[in-house]
Amino acid sequence: MVFYRLKDLIKAIRACKTHADERAVIQKESAFIRTSFKEENTELRHANISKLLYIHMLGYPAHFGQIECLKLAASPLFSDKRLGYLGTMLLLDENQEVLTLLTNSLKNDLNHANMYIVGLALCTLGNIASAEMSRDLTSEVEKLLGSSNMYIRKKAALCAIRIIRKVPELQVDYVERASSLLNDRNHGVLLSGITLITEMCLASDNTLLRFRKSVPILVRHLKNLVSAGFSAEHDVTGVNDPFLQIRILRLLRILGKDDVESSEAMNDILAQVATNTESSKNVGNSILYETVLTIMETPSDNALRVLAINILGKFLSNRDNNIRYVALTTLNKSISLDVNAVQRHRNIILDCLRDADISIRRRALELSFSLINESNVRVLTRELLAFLEIADNEFKPSMTTKICLAAERFAPNKRWHIDTVLRVLKLAGNYVREEMLASFIRLITQTQEMQGYTVQKLYSALKDDISQESLTLAGVWVIGEYGDILVQGGSYEEEELAKEVSESDVIDLLESILAGPFANQVLREYIITALMKLTSRFSSASSSERVKQLMAGFSTSIEVEIQQRAVEFTNLFQYDEIRPAVLERMPVMQIKETVIAGEHLNSNSSGSAAAQAIDAAGPSDQDLLLDLMGIGTSGGTTNAQINTGAPTMAGNGPASNIDLLADLFGGPSMSPSAAFKPSAAAVGDLFAGLGSPASTGSPPANANSNILDLLGGGMAAAQTPTPAPAFARTTSNASNGSASSQGSSQKTFPVYSKNGFSIVFTPQRDSSNPNVVNILATFQNDQNVSGGAISGVQFHAAVTKTQQLQMRAASSSEIPAGGNATQLLKIANPQKTPVRLRLKVVYTTANHGAVSDLSEFAGFPEGAY
Repeated sequence: MVFYRLKDLIKAIRACKTHADERAVIQKESAFIRTSFKEENTELRHANISKLLYIHMLGYPAHFGQIECLKLAASPLFSDKRLGYLGTMLLLDENQEVLTLLTNSLKNDLNHANMYIVGLALCTLGNIASAEMSRDLTSEVEKLLGSSNMYIRKKAALCAIRIIRKVPELQVDYVERASSLLNDRNHGVLLSGITLITEMCLASDNTLLRFRKSVPILVRHLKNLVSAGFSAEHDVTGVNDPFLQIRILRLLRILGKDDVESSEAMNDILAQVATNTESSKNVGNSILYETVLTIMETPSDNALRVLAINILGKFLSNRDNNIRYVALTTLNKSISLDVNAVQRHRNIILDCLRDADISIRRRALELSFSLINESNVRVLTRELLAFLEIADNEFKPSMTTKICLAAERFAPNKRWHIDTVLRVLKLAGNYVREEMLASFIRLITQTQEMQGYTVQKLYSALKDDISQESLTLAGVWVIGEYGDILVQGGSYEEEELAKEVSESDVIDLLESILAGPFANQVLREYIITALMKLTSRFSSASSSERVKQLMAGFSTSIEVEIQQRAVEFTNLFQYDEIRPAVLERMPVMQIKETVIAGEHLNSNSSGSAAAQAIDAAGPSDQDLLLDLMGIGTSGGTTNAQINTGAPTMAGNGPASNIDLLADLFGGPSMSPSAAFKPSAAAVGDLFAGLGSPASTGSPPANANSNILDLLGGGMAAAQTPTPAPAFARTTSNASNGSASSQGSSQKTFPVYSKNGFSIVFTPQRDSSNPNVVNILATFQNDQNVSGGAISGVQFHAAVTKTQQLQMRAASSSEIPAGGNATQLLKIANPQKTPVRLRLKVVYTTANHGAVSDLSEFAGFPEGAY
């Protein structure tokens, strides 16, 4: 059944009971419409396009009617033209090639005598104009901006906005016409003209400077709107044309930004709008909000800024959650302009923390942290801690971090700082970040006079609650370090502090935590280490015996780390003469920069308070090679041991490091029974040994030579007798290694030579920064050894922790026979320590195939650059 009228089609579709029935009706009607288009039935074209647009709005394909829409647009009848342009806007967009066929019809209609037909053409052009159409028809639109008909002027201004968005360079054609629209008395024309000028000012700084001269005109219009009486035509709930007022305020905000003269011209009218606008309705609130934004984004008077912030304060008392959210968001942006004015509304901001709307609570929380300073840190922190107790879990991670940072920055004294962090640990210890816990531990180690107070507070807290992980970790660590102070007692007059604590009480507490439901592997590691440390803190033999029995029990643990610690600690009981030194108190922890939530922080930052990671003193010269590989620190103490408070095992540390080195280079591990204890000179010779010829054919004479052979194997295999080049030699020809005179302008240093592939370094001090060393790495190909071109060259390097390395791309990864390639290395060395590099070279030669080698560079001699 075919429906000849749109009304019949709508009834038929609404009568369908299933989607299948609807699709069947649409398909039959679409087939009929396509057939009618093919037969060029002009009598049904209008009705067919009407039905097709309805089908399109239902989501079914209707693209086959695009050409028919263009035909209707070209019709002389207004009804056909209106439907044709409507179909064109719905079925076409600026990317359709068929749109070029519409240009001529639009040009004719833009010059039509009927203003409604001109309006149709302007509306169509303003919706689907492409860049080409904009260039072709811009002159007609510009001419229509000066039309005597206000209906056409308004439509032309809106169409011009589309044109300058598509072709920004055409806006120069509209500057004069747009200026004349500012003097128009019709509100519709004035509104569209101000919108056009706003778009032009955002697109071009030159246009912005041009229209700053129009600020007095805009001020006059705004003043007339505010002071004018009732006008039924423009009144909206008692406000005279709020849409025009908002557009004027937005344009004033753009024109007055960073311009004192323009800002002074609008100060009076902004104050008048802010004080006279009714705030009981949303219409008035929208105008007040735009006024506040204009005041905040222009160099206004301080009194005017205070007035704007007071308006936002009134918004906070509004029952509408949307208005309160907008106020909190704007205050967050405005607090940097006048923090004292925002402080006056602190109480109502804190009240928003208890709002039922989670988005308002989140914005109020951000604003509350921004308000914290030295004078109100106690009050605001108390309120934030109260909110932390009832806050949603999603708020707690960020809240704990920000409270700890604020306490660190603004703490009036150390005791208040410690109490605040302890409160955070008690309320949300499971959500405290590792950096904050590390910062708290560092604070305790640095504040010697508060160590007794802190250990007693933590002991009492653990007696009450062991469910908060960070609180338990901090308490166990502090008790392990300062357990002797806890047992001695203190003179602090607080009820919650433990008055008398015995050694057995402390060990009982740690045992109860081990047996509790919240003990995980990390916590067990902390407790085992703390118990072992207490054996050197406590004087009772029975305490040491209890700890020894506990260690024996953990020596069969299925957790490898715990079992290893327990075995090591048990063995340590056999050496009472060195045990106190091994388990002595941790030194004051040094400040290390860290990154929190994408923000680079340290303790001396002027913004948010820093979070410090705890670490031991920096590595000695003996550990530079270990630092290159990221293995531990001096004496075999790893970062993990430092963080957990594990003692440094003097006998096992160096041996473990040697085993790691042996594993890295593919050599055999050393037995702990070898008890290799290298001296400082021996460890320092690890680097110098790289330049010594590797002995072959005979086993090492002692452990020292064994280690040197392991490291030497990184340059060449044990079976290859090729000696590593001496680093201290200065050469001018890297290929043959011949020595140059001391007066050579640039000294080169051989780094690697094997399989016909060699690398030499040419160092030079950076001229712009004396702390930077530029190293030119030159890769050379000896075709007599390599057998031809060398391909797939990859060069990697690593520096010590005190230096930073930047590598530029190599000039080529393919080195022809007898040719070379280069790569630049830039090393930042602010501490002027010796440059030491760990290298990895990957390449492929014709004679030797794919090669991957590790190497070390021991540094340049003095005066090399």
